[in-house]
Amino acid sequence: MRFVIVTGMSGAGKSTALKSLEDMGYFCVDNLPVVLIDKFIELISDRYFDQDKIAVGVDIRSGETLGDLNDVLNKMRENKFNFEILYLDASNKTLVKRFKETRRDHPLTSGGSIENGINEERKRIAFLSNLADYTVDTSNLLTRELKAEIIKIFSMDKDYNNMIVTVMSFGYKFGIPQDADYVFDVRFMPNPYYEEELRRKTGNDEEVREYVMNAPESREFLDQLSKMIGFLIKEFNEKEGRHQLIIGIGCTGGRHRSVTIANLLYEKLSELPYSFRVFHRDVANDTYVKGEA
Repeated sequence: MRFVIVTGMSGAGKSTALKSLEDMGYFCVDNLPVVLIDKFIELISDRYFDQDKIAVGVDIRSGETLGDLNDVLNKMRENKFNFEILYLDASNKTLVKRFKETRRDHPLTSGGSIENGINEERKRIAFLSNLADYTVDTSNLLTRELKAEIIKIFSMDKDYNNMIVTVMSFGYKFGIPQDADYVFDVRFMPNPYYEEELRRKTGNDEEVREYVMNAPESREFLDQLSKMIGFLIKEFNEKEGRHQLIIGIGCTGGRHRSVTIANLLYEKLSELPYSFRVFHRDVANDTYVKGEA
């Protein structure tokens, strides 16, 4: 039997995770009171219960009894009952934004400051973060990307690494992404904007990719950058315990050169044992095409 405890910060995507597990054939129970977990385990251990994949959602909604969960987990270990903990997290900025967009109250705010409620929640569930087998930072994940991570963890027979790396292209004229951990400038590369037949295309088009990468300096930069980023990812993950890293690649308008390099860097890094995604922040911005660069 595979028994998964889904927990983490409110607004980080626990409902999506449970729904994904349910779609994968898990018997899911959300917001199960801590005091009933023992009884629930007795029930599912009965030989007449034919489910072999179980997921239980436990979080701050348990109130003061959440603190008793550590004792429950210790008892499960003593009884040699195997379980895994999936912890979903997101930055405070992201969580505040999500609560404002959905107009939901945070469980600990009672009409007060959302951020204060988030900070208090972090303190109360810190022990679960430390015990987690899998931590997924959903700050920059779309719903479908979170579902893909859940499938990767619980469906594919592969070792899962908690680090999620986002390679983001952007245009300097639209501002440097505030959440980027590292930013690299590729404005020294040949600019397809000045080629009439390439101007309306993007770095997602083969013609633009070939134009940019035909320059020796572009190829050398990509080779050196991929090696350095590969090194940094490993160091941050193993020594700093980071679960997310955002790499910004910028050119003037975020349409040609940065998109090309972001795509190629993503392809090179994807060979490493981490989760990667590529995101083009400004590729669809029309002002660049209209000659306002």
